[in-house]
Amino acid sequence: MAAKTVPKVEYPIRRAAFILSAVRPEQFPAADRPEVAFAGRSNVGKSSLLNKLLLRRRLARTSRTPGRTQTINFFDVNGEMYFVDLPGYGYAKVPQAIQAAWGPMVEGYLAALRDLRTVVVLVDIRRDPGGEEKDLMAWLDQRGARPLIVVTKADKVSRSKQRGRAEAIGRALGTLETPIIFSAVSGQGREEILGELLTVCGLEKN
Repeated sequence: MAAKTVPKVEYPIRRAAFILSAVRPEQFPAADRPEVAFAGRSNVGKSSLLNKLLLRRRLARTSRTPGRTQTINFFDVNGEMYFVDLPGYGYAKVPQAIQAAWGPMVEGYLAALRDLRTVVVLVDIRRDPGGEEKDLMAWLDQRGARPLIVVTKADKVSRSKQRGRAEAIGRALGTLETPIIFSAVSGQGREEILGELLTVCGLEKN
C-alpha cells in the first residue's frame, strides 16, 4: 500500500457548534450542506477525533463509559458542512434494546436524501477488525457511501508498529489504501483527515 501525500490544510475553524440530537429522519436538520458521518465501535475515540478536528476540547462529549452516544448528533462546521456523530456499536453492556435500535437508526440516516460525502470508519489500532466493522463496510458499499478508514489511538503502540498495524487493518477491511493513522494525544493524522474531508466536501483551500 502506497503512502499518501498529506494534503495542505488552510481551513480556520471559525464556528463549531453542536446543533441537535436525533433518532429519526424527521428530526434531522435541513439537508442544505455537505455532510461527513463518523462511525465505529463504542469507545473507539469518535468524540476525541471530532474535538481534535474542530480544535475544541469538549464540543463532542467524551466518556469512559462505552455506549454513551445513543443518538445521531449533528455539528455545524463554519456554516459550510455538518459533522454527524453516529452512535457507537458493539458494546455488550449497552442494553439489548439500544443495540437493536442502532441498525434502524443509522439505516434511516444513510437512506435519507442528504448530501453525505463520506463515512469515516474508525478502528482502534490495537484491534483487528471484527464482524461489526466488516458488516459496516459491506453495508456502506451496498448503499454507495464512500468510507474513509481511520485507525485511532495510535499513541498506544510504538511508531515503528503503527504503519504495519494500519496496513493490516486496511487489508482486513478490503481497502487498497492504507488507513490514516490518528492520535488524539499528539494530533497525528489531523491534517490528513481534515484535508480529505475538505476535499470530498468541495471546501479545499488552495
